[in-house]
Amino acid sequence: MKFIKNFNNNAALVEDDQGTEWIVIGNGVGFGKKQGMLVDEGRVERRFVTAEKNSLDIESFKEIEAQSLELTTKVIELVEPLLGIKFNDYQYFVLADHIDFSLKRAYEGIEISDGTVIWEISKLFNEEYQAAKKAITLINQQVHVQLQKNEVVFMTYHFVNASMDGSRLQDTIKITKLISGIIDII
Repeated sequence: MKFIKNFNNNAALVEDDQGTEWIVIGNGVGFGKKQGMLVDEGRVERRFVTAEKNSLDIESFKEIEAQSLELTTKVIELVEPLLGIKFNDYQYFVLADHIDFSLKRAYEGIEISDGTVIWEISKLFNEEYQAAKKAITLINQQVHVQLQKNEVVFMTYHFVNASMDGSRLQDTIKITKLISGIIDII
């Protein structure tokens, strides 16, 4: 694979022999590379084709901090065996974007209200909720930050989406909105 563009030391845009562009992630995969140089494929931990159904937005991808990409890989390594699931490339990207935004909110002290959703999610998706709590603990320990309690809800949604391909998640969002509306009326 030939190097095209560096996003950071651990993420780069490359091109294969057929001219297909890929985003590759791996420790030092983009370090010191210049356009046209070969990429050490032994360093590539994940690769994302940029022209698939759920096309990755390359510009959005380069905004994600290297630390968030590393944490995403660790979270996925933790969660996949716990839930018996496999994240696809698009789900990896969405989770990385979420983790990156969560860290930025934590560093800036921005809080998002959770309402009554934590209780509901913990009951509807207990297995995914427990895995999300472990993932949040891992992130907090790795970067010495304290993500807000409600981040477990957002992480649970990602895990449900990965395990059920989104259909169960959409039904649950409808139920959650309905329950929240009823609680607000009471």
